[in-house]
Amino acid sequence: MLTYSEAFYELKEKLQPLYDEGEAAAIAHMFLESVTGLNKMDRLTKKDMKFSKRQQEIYDNKSQELLTGKPIQYVTSSAWFMGREFLVNEHVLIPRPETEELVQWVIDDCNEKGIEKVRVADIGAGSGCISISLFRFLEHPVMTCVDISKEALNVLQTNIEWVLNEDEKNKHPENIRIVPLDFLNEAVRNKELGRYDIIVSNPPYIPKSEKKKMHANVTKFEPQIALFVPDNDPLVFYKALSAFGKEHLREDGAVFCELDAAHAEECKALFEAEGYAVVLKEDMHGKLRMLKAKLLVG
Repeated sequence: MLTYSEAFYELKEKLQPLYDEGEAAAIAHMFLESVTGLNKMDRLTKKDMKFSKRQQEIYDNKSQELLTGKPIQYVTSSAWFMGREFLVNEHVLIPRPETEELVQWVIDDCNEKGIEKVRVADIGAGSGCISISLFRFLEHPVMTCVDISKEALNVLQTNIEWVLNEDEKNKHPENIRIVPLDFLNEAVRNKELGRYDIIVSNPPYIPKSEKKKMHANVTKFEPQIALFVPDNDPLVFYKALSAFGKEHLREDGAVFCELDAAHAEECKALFEAEGYAVVLKEDMHGKLRMLKAKLLVG
């Protein structure tokens, strides 16, 4: 059986053809925490402890998946978002820290307005990291989660049970409605969906031609339908969100979106042309990655 220390250095070395040294080390630490249940510091104090037979089996089998370039979150079936662990698999995107910033912006906006019963539509809900986090932090939320992928919505349903603690479940998880539909089908969405204070989305926005420039652990393993849009219409989802908002936002409501920084100004112009007042917001890296659009009155 390997010791914790031996396992770390062995895995780090094997990962370095795929990642730089720092990223390889970080992935090795995350993986070993999932295998042992011990964080980095606890493993360092027990570096000479050997794996149990079961831990060795998990290490041997699952580490092979890592060496194919499969993201650590899919190997361990978990990712952290807004202080909670979420189930993830190949049917949903891996939650990113930048999306936490979008969620916090929505929370701050709702708190500032003091809406008593916030009605939110999460378009392209995936794992539910956005909608479940909003459900956790808003006072009296009513959520509608929309996705074309029934497999993704199965993950979301599991996360509703897994992520929410007992206090949060007292907010009535039945107020999280799951709707499988193609949001680009205008007739269907207008029939199935109601009116909302907040429409939030992290939609597909990467032109397909950009795929060749991206890391294989994204393009090979994450769901293509949640990532890519046609080269000739990269703003297709923002057009749909803008049109949907005009018909489905309640008074003083707003659309919040995550953006591709390369198309941020185009998205702003698109919403402004449809009668919205628009604010762009930078993410932690100084890139324009978020948009808030509020319908102008009159």
